[in-house]
Amino acid sequence: MKKTLSFNTIMKIFSVILLFIINIQTVSAQWWKDTEKAEKERSKGMLLLTNEVQIEATTAINHMYNYKFYEAEKEFTYLKVKYPEHPLPDFLMGLMEWWKIVPNTENALYDEKCLAYMDKSIEKAEKIWDDSENPEAAFFMAAAYAFKGRLHSERKHWSKATFAAKNALKYLDKSRSFSEFNPELMFGDGLYNYYFYYVKENYPLLRPVLWLFPKGDKPKGITQLEKVSYNAFYTRTEARYFLLQIYGLENMNDKALNLAKYTHESYPDNPFFERFHARCAFVSGQVSEAKSLSKSILKKIDEHYAGYEGVSGRYASYILAYYAYNYDKDIKTAKEYYLKTIEFAKNTNITSSGYYWSSMLALGKIASQEQDYDTAIEYYKQVIDDTDRKATQRDEAKKLLTEAKKLRRKKK
Repeated sequence: MKKTLSFNTIMKIFSVILLFIINIQTVSAQWWKDTEKAEKERSKGMLLLTNEVQIEATTAINHMYNYKFYEAEKEFTYLKVKYPEHPLPDFLMGLMEWWKIVPNTENALYDEKCLAYMDKSIEKAEKIWDDSENPEAAFFMAAAYAFKGRLHSERKHWSKATFAAKNALKYLDKSRSFSEFNPELMFGDGLYNYYFYYVKENYPLLRPVLWLFPKGDKPKGITQLEKVSYNAFYTRTEARYFLLQIYGLENMNDKALNLAKYTHESYPDNPFFERFHARCAFVSGQVSEAKSLSKSILKKIDEHYAGYEGVSGRYASYILAYYAYNYDKDIKTAKEYYLKTIEFAKNTNITSSGYYWSSMLALGKIASQEQDYDTAIEYYKQVIDDTDRKATQRDEAKKLLTEAKKLRRKKK
């Protein structure tokens, strides 16, 4: 005979279960409060150092650096809704506009939005700073002013760039009170230390302005940026972007190639990183690697990948033309790619580059080989007219012009 439980017994069991559930919920709520409290203590109330924000921002930042701007913007917009009064989301939106500029810094299409987002980030950070002198707010003001200065210097707005740079340094100093920001702060120090001397050496007209700033230290700057590229969270990729260019300027070709390969593998659809990887492989004599990367760049331009445009096309076309002419002895293919290089240069209004002049020179040589001396002479004359007086291409064009004229006379 089946035994049934009495109503009282059932109620007792139910009460025990209910108490157990309430106890679990209480413990869970307490655990969450304890966790939240520990996180606040760990991050000292700084949004930048909060694990949750770092996880949320990481996905968006990775999308941005890989030129998936639609996906990045969705994540940044979510952060903006979640933290409407914090400068972080506006700063990230401004940074995204800057990376739209990076493939061709002559393109001013995104300037206005980039500056507007940075101004909004500064405005929100100033409010927090005025209320509490929170070093996180100073950090954002330093970063946003630095990017404004960076863009103004690209546009040769030297007064605006100087004003922004002075503000960036001022707030950089104010944010030093928070030691947890050290890896991020070192980014600003590293850039300053290196570029102080770079500007001094390469921009004589700006030397009088440099007395407004403390002296830099070039080797120290490179070392600092290398540390940031490994240890920082938010500025790691920015440090790598600058190091690639610095290694190129300082002829550190092995370091440049290794870093270019790593950044390109991390963000395979970033046109700047892929272009730099191709260039470094080319300079280092990695023939198959340089060819493969150059073909990939041209394919992505044809398929309208974000950020892939004429500047990257000029690099890729020249590399393929150079190998076709000098290694493969494939005159037809070389001619095709040299003409592409010139076309990309003209489309982007960059006709004062070495690749453009070298392509003109090579097309003149090809025309001479084909005994089309009139065309060859025209190319050589254009190189002589367009190049800087100190350019090696100019001297070579003069010699080749003389030879072409002699050969033309003989042919007649």
